[in-house]
Amino acid sequence: MSARQRDPEMATAHPRQTTELFGHRDAEAALMNAYRSGRIPHAWLIGGPAGIGKATLAYRMARFVLAHRNPLGSEVERAETLWVDPSDPVASRVAAGAHGGLLTLERTLNDKGVMRTVITVDETRETISFFGSTAAAEGWRVCIVDTVDELNPNAANALLKVLEEPPQQSLFLLVSHAPARVLPTILSRCRKLLLRPLAKDDVARAAALAAEHQARRSRADRSRRGF
Repeated sequence: MSARQRDPEMATAHPRQTTELFGHRDAEAALMNAYRSGRIPHAWLIGGPAGIGKATLAYRMARFVLAHRNPLGSEVERAETLWVDPSDPVASRVAAGAHGGLLTLERTLNDKGVMRTVITVDETRETISFFGSTAAAEGWRVCIVDTVDELNPNAANALLKVLEEPPQQSLFLLVSHAPARVLPTILSRCRKLLLRPLAKDDVARAAALAAEHQARRSRADRSRRGF
């Protein structure tokens, strides 16, 4: 699905553009093993403190599933992580927010260019058309909710209806900073994957990558302005 508008002041790369994962190897292995089994739960709640890589892990899983649609295939069997080469066409389309098999629900800018405080029910209802009758024929479809904490009550109920009767080959990856506050009826339909805070070395590596991204962005901005 096409990339949504986000806050233009964001300095770090969007998680859909981030291919490196720092820490969380056990969580990554849990997702991979579940997929490799051919019986992966249709909905996962990825919880933990803000800023530790929950959305990065969700997009990493989405890329892997969309790039390797057969969970019993040899490439999946040989894989050691969920990494997908950034030059892969699936990775490129995900990074651009243009992959037809991926729907992201997240806060967006309103008509005045101000970031909304919630994810609206109209946006959440996009899941109905996204998980249409063609989903099974075309393979896996993935929905990332970043974050489920920001769904307004009507949006949460709309999501619940889809979770209650999941389409074939559908995968929901729900990111949450506060899993205990998620609607209990949504929680009950998800496999929970709780991430721990990053180790100091991983924090340092993530900070270095963010600084590198900001430096590239600054150079690109100067180039556009003719400096």
